[in-house]
Parts: sequence; structure tokens; C-alpha cells
Amino acid sequence: MEDLGIRVLFDGSNGIRLLGGLWITVEVSLLAVAGSIILGLFTGLIMAMKNWPARIISRIYLEFIRVMPQLVLLFIGYFGVTKALGIDISGFKVAVAVFILWGAAEMGDLVRGALISIPKSQYESAEALGLSRWQMYRFIIIPQSLRRLIPPAINLFTRIIKTASLIVMIGVVEMLKIGQQIIEANRYTVPDAPLWIYGTIFFLYFIACYPLSKAAQYLEKKWNE
Repeated sequence: MEDLGIRVLFDGSNGIRLLGGLWITVEVSLLAVAGSIILGLFTGLIMAMKNWPARIISRIYLEFIRVMPQLVLLFIGYFGVTKALGIDISGFKVAVAVFILWGAAEMGDLVRGALISIPKSQYESAEALGLSRWQMYRFIIIPQSLRRLIPPAINLFTRIIKTASLIVMIGVVEMLKIGQQIIEANRYTVPDAPLWIYGTIFFLYFIACYPLSKAAQYLEKKWNE
């Protein structure tokens, strides 16, 4: 193994450090997903309302977040807003906040699409049965909406995990940054370290995202049948 670049993964605590970096990425993603679900459900309900001022405001929010690259949002939050307001906040917290804003916008649009996809006849049938508005949403609208919402929502969560690699650009020491540090430290002794380090990072991202992708495909296929 001395002649192989793979040994860089087993030198010292390099492997453990990469796993620690993966946890930072997963932690940011989990917090962002949780916040996106809560804020996204609220945003989606507003988007589906017949109140046009609320719909316009939510649409502007969605389009602004959608057209703006996530890296630019991270820079605005970390180098722009915090410096302009004189706030001392870590890159980790800025990353979570930015990904929540992004995820909530995307989740809100998914919720809106799921709600408006329910045929009007479902609402009319519920009223004909004498169900209250709460009962109508609890027993008819929400269950059908969830079946339409969960697969694309899981795909969104996968995108959040993959995009979390951008937080390295605002100084968060996550998996990619640790990988770069290991490569730099072994630049002369292990010239092909980048192949093994980045290959390992790819594999770890694959492990984190692939189960979610397969779950979304399974649910979509099951419910379509």
C-alpha cells in the first residue's frame, strides 16, 4: 500500500476527518430541510390562496430565489448583509439560513402545485358530503396532495445535500475543504492524492444521496400504480 495513493486515506486521522466533514455537510442539510419543510408549507399555502396581494408577494420571493445562484446568495448573506449590519455570525449559520430560504421557496412551489392539482370535483364532493373545511383538507385534500408532493420533495432534499458543498466558499470547514487540506498536506509525498480524496468525497456524497433518490423513485412508482 506504500506505493499506492490510497494510503493517504489511512494516514493519521485523514479518513476520520473526512467523515467529520461529511457530518458538517449533513448537519447543514438536515437543518435546511427541516426549516424548508416548515416555511415551505406555509409559503405554498399562501401561493395557493385566492388573495392576490399575498400571491404576488410570494411569487416575487420565489422568482428572486429561483433565478439567483445559491453561491451568490451565500456571498450576499456572509459578505454583504452581515458586514453591512455589523453582525458577527458564523458561515455555518449563514449557510443554514440561505439554504432554508432557497429550500422554502422551492418547497412552497411544490406545495402550491400539489394543492392546485387536486380536481375541483374533490372539493365539491366534500361539500356535498357536509364536511367542514378542516375535515375536507384533513381527510381528502391533504392525503392526495402528499402523494403528489413527497417524491419531488425528496428530490429537492437531495439537491440541498449536493449544493451544500458550496458552503466551503464562505469558510465552512466541511468535507470538501478538509479534502483540499489533506491534498495540500500530501502534495509532494502523494502526488495522486486528489484522485483518492475526491473519489472518496464522491462516494460519500453518493451514499448520502442515493437512498433518497431511490426512495423518491419507489414512492412515485408505487403511487402511480
